[in-house]
Amino acid sequence: MITKPSKNYVRKRIHGRVRKKVSGTESRPRLNVFRSNKNIYAQLIDDEKGVTLVSANTKEKDLNLESTNNLAAAEQVGKLVAERAIEKGYKSIVFDRGGYIYHGRVKALAEAAREAGLEF
Repeated sequence: MITKPSKNYVRKRIHGRVRKKVSGTESRPRLNVFRSNKNIYAQLIDDEKGVTLVSANTKEKDLNLESTNNLAAAEQVGKLVAERAIEKGYKSIVFDRGGYIYHGRVKALAEAAREAGLEF
C-alpha cells in the first residue's frame, strides 16, 4: 500500500526548490517565515555569512496577544520584524515563504511588513 507523503515533507521539498533561487545578502537579506500550529516566526537572514540579522515571533511578551495562531497575530509579527529591520537599516529584502502557500497567516505577515515600510 502506498502512503501519501506528509504535508511537512511536501513543504520541505518545495522550500528546497525555492532556496535554490532565493538567497539573502548583506544589502538585501531574506525574510524567512516559519508557521507552526500555535505560533508564527519571521527572521531576516544574511545567507552569505549565515547570520540572523533580525527576528520576531508570536511568543514575545511585549506583543500582548490573546491568540498566537490567527491573522491578527501574524500582522503584528510582520509589523514588528519590519520595524526592527528598518531600525537596523534594511529597507529592501527578499521574501521566502518557506514552502507554505502564500495565503492566510503567511500573506498577512508579508503584507503587514510591506505596509510598515519593507520593500519586496
